[in-house]
Amino acid sequence: MRSFHTRYAMVTSKWFLEQTTADEGSFHSIEKVIFSGSSDYQRIEIIEIGSYGKCLVLDGKIQSCAADEFIYHEALAHPAMVLSALPRKILVAGGGEGATTREVLRHPSVSEVAIVDLDKVVVEVCEKYLPEWHMGAMRDKKTEVFFEDARKFIESSENFDVIILDLPEPTKGGPAFMLYTKEFYEIVYRRLNDGGVVVTQAASTAVNNLEVFTAIVNTMRQVFPVIRPYTANIPSFYAPWGFVLASRENDPLNLSPGNIKARLDNLEGSLKFYDDETHQGMFCLPRYLRDSIAKGSVIITDASPLSFY
Repeated sequence: MRSFHTRYAMVTSKWFLEQTTADEGSFHSIEKVIFSGSSDYQRIEIIEIGSYGKCLVLDGKIQSCAADEFIYHEALAHPAMVLSALPRKILVAGGGEGATTREVLRHPSVSEVAIVDLDKVVVEVCEKYLPEWHMGAMRDKKTEVFFEDARKFIESSENFDVIILDLPEPTKGGPAFMLYTKEFYEIVYRRLNDGGVVVTQAASTAVNNLEVFTAIVNTMRQVFPVIRPYTANIPSFYAPWGFVLASRENDPLNLSPGNIKARLDNLEGSLKFYDDETHQGMFCLPRYLRDSIAKGSVIITDASPLSFY
């Protein structure tokens, strides 16, 4: 999920301005305001915009839109789930819309999903106004929702086969600021079962905004033996988007197309974005990203956290 505090991106008129970087922004026509309110942690809006339909907006940042939310959520969930081979026990940190959990529950091997989100209001609002996103996932018999700090929860939890970090970008003062540090990833590492996999959203991979993505990749590399960054284009984000998959031993580059297809054939329902062919392309990074990672030297720590903005 994405987050950014700004006085400019408020739903107050016919036009919604989303500031995407310090120097860029995008205008969207507002067709309808479905919900507008605040929690103890953030401003929450659900609006309908002309180009992408219904959207969840937190602190002025689009989190997902009806037209393309499937790209983000399939890209985040399925590579990790497929790599795990037989995932049973899953943790989703963040993901208050319920769409990541929706994708996780497509895998018939799953027996238990723990969802940890700090903001109860976001979950309740999404459950009421975004049924197309969650499709009842938050109330499925396999799921349990915890309204806690994700770091504290993971530190004291049992182990999981797959941990999905569907978090806001690291922003000073934000709820996920300390969920991208080396020390946090060490906690996550200890909470993986043998053969376990973790994946995180990792911010923009736009050529002019690479600092955070590069730092996340190199920070996770300090902890996990196998680390594979990948990307997907999310049109409503106005930028290619980064993800990082990590594990103790399993490498997504070793999955053959036939192996991926066989595992996806067992899913409940059909996917619209991810398949065996898409998998190969997602992990083929363009040269500018590979060069940026190779040249990057920033390691995010508790003593020196990094803010996206």
